[in-house]
Amino acid sequence: MTSDLFSTADPTSRERAEQLRRLLQEHGHRYYVLDDPSIPDAEYDHLFRELQSIEAQHPDLVTPDSPTQRVGGKALAAFVSVPHAIPMLSIRTETDTEASGALNFDARVRRELELDASAPAVDYVTEPKFDGLAMSLRYEAGVLVQAATRGDGTVGEDVTQNIRTIGQIPLRLPQAVPQVLEVRGEVYMRRDDFEFLNRRQRDSGQKTFVNPRNAAAGAVRQLDPGIAAQRPLSFFAYGVGEISQPAMGGALFATHFELLQALKAWGFPVSELASTAQGADGLTAYYESIGRQRDNLGFDIDGVVYKVNSLALQARMGFVTREPRWAVAHKFPAQEQLTTVLGIEVQVGRTGKLTPVARLAPVFVGGVTVTNATLHNEDEARRKDVRVGDTVTVRRAGDVIPEVVAVVLDKRLPGAPEFSMLRQCPVCGSAAVREEGEVDYRCTGGLFCSAQRKQAVLHFAQRRAVEVEGLGDKLVDQLVDGELVRTLPDLYRLSVSTLAGLERMAEKSGQNLLEALQKSKVTTLPRFLFGLGIRHVGEATAKELARHFGKLDAIMDASLDQLLQVSDIGPVVAESLHTFFAQAHNREVIKDLRDCGVCWSEGEPAPVVSKPLTGKTLVITGTLPSLSRDEARDLIEAAGGKVAGSVSKKTSFVLAGTESGSKLDRALELGVAVLDETGLRGLLDGSA
Repeated sequence: MTSDLFSTADPTSRERAEQLRRLLQEHGHRYYVLDDPSIPDAEYDHLFRELQSIEAQHPDLVTPDSPTQRVGGKALAAFVSVPHAIPMLSIRTETDTEASGALNFDARVRRELELDASAPAVDYVTEPKFDGLAMSLRYEAGVLVQAATRGDGTVGEDVTQNIRTIGQIPLRLPQAVPQVLEVRGEVYMRRDDFEFLNRRQRDSGQKTFVNPRNAAAGAVRQLDPGIAAQRPLSFFAYGVGEISQPAMGGALFATHFELLQALKAWGFPVSELASTAQGADGLTAYYESIGRQRDNLGFDIDGVVYKVNSLALQARMGFVTREPRWAVAHKFPAQEQLTTVLGIEVQVGRTGKLTPVARLAPVFVGGVTVTNATLHNEDEARRKDVRVGDTVTVRRAGDVIPEVVAVVLDKRLPGAPEFSMLRQCPVCGSAAVREEGEVDYRCTGGLFCSAQRKQAVLHFAQRRAVEVEGLGDKLVDQLVDGELVRTLPDLYRLSVSTLAGLERMAEKSGQNLLEALQKSKVTTLPRFLFGLGIRHVGEATAKELARHFGKLDAIMDASLDQLLQVSDIGPVVAESLHTFFAQAHNREVIKDLRDCGVCWSEGEPAPVVSKPLTGKTLVITGTLPSLSRDEARDLIEAAGGKVAGSVSKKTSFVLAGTESGSKLDRALELGVAVLDETGLRGLLDGSA
């Protein structure tokens, strides 16, 4: 690192770099810690790229606390050992998972402090017990210089490069902090981030993670920080290790709760669930309260932690066998348990996805009795090698569907057959297919399969398809559950008297729906095609099919080679179309819809005309200044472009407005060009 004395950068660049670092740190704190962003993601990215540009031109301006240094660095050959100046001790565990565990701890504290029955209640700090990885962060002069794992409590491992990738952990602190500050806390993974990570692992054919804690620990101990940066981690601070005392002497804090408030003021995330409690009754109330909230939290906890609040009393009580006498972890009932697989069935979802589900001997886990657990897909079921009769570990956390974590192979029955996915839908008997590059099998009987009826009806009736005004979720539920609508043509056979008999319906509202159905009969070929819900056939593809073939019958009878001649249609979409129209029951539904009066104009195939966005795929995210998403979509498609729902390497542009989210992040990660509304209009009129 070159000092300013020998810097080749001009003063303006140096001042701007420092200003950008300060702004990015401020906005990063508001985003990651306070969850209260003050600028759009696109503006943050603009500032970040400006700082990157300045540092690329003037490498001597790069500082260890620069936001650009969060991700990067060379892979390590091994982790370096780090001795802890103050040991990272474990906390004693109260194994009584009933509320009486709180009473036991309070009684021990009062005995240690020699308090009789007439003495006031002890003041405690109460916190969730995070299910993650303990971490020590060392700051010198307000700058993060080292991050280390607990290790054996005396010596840990240096994981600084990986910890820098966690947005919630500040790289620089305010000026008014101790010269040396060692912050202790927990690195963990949120449940939604864990589900996203495992979904990404499954989609790419890689091994999934057992639980959020294992995923977090694996990310922290990656030798390559680039890989660690791809795994979303979070952090909560809950204490300190080594800390410089004031020059004038005396203690910085009188209580542990004051310490937590100071950590929050210095920019660290501290759990909002941390509180104070008085005596055994207060501890019991906290245990029960957090227990009720446990399933609804965004992260895993396996209990709560009680600490004597007074730091003077903590020092007086001291330690025993490397455990503090003044703290205890009070565990909740386990969220993983052993049980037996009674059978494996295949469920069909609303979109036709086939999911293997293990039927289990009832087991109490995570606060409920579990009898089913998802196996996700055939690859996952085979990777875990789950078989009927196996003894398995089942996990349930929060609202996440219970899943089989692992098989106890030592207890497997001889001759247990491997699981094999069905090749026909167990509900309607239609072919179940697995497309190239996909992990899931799907039923091809979308218009016929009873498991998909509600989804099929809602999709067909939506505004951008045939549009049946007033036909919403609750009404569709009644129509399908009451067997009044089995296939799409049944919609056009409903009567006023039938509708008037439904909940929250009367003759007038029934008549209004019939009028809306009558109006929907006159549509367009692209809207009708889109409304059929053919997999991979969105609005843009439906329009291109209608333009290319002109008539529905020509599309239905097209060969794979003919479908592949359509602009922007590749092998996956062509196969999906061909398979759909090859199903006799799908053709029967289309015939019945026509017989019911559903119609559209048809013509000859349109000539190929090159347009500004021909062959381009765009993704829209955020809020645009003057265009709604539908208006932007219409402009893009009118210019020959295609609008996709997710960002991939094949995406040409991402159109980003304010409050853009993960799609913009994905675009920046893949190097996809990002446009604002002005940039889009420039493409459309040829000025860009």
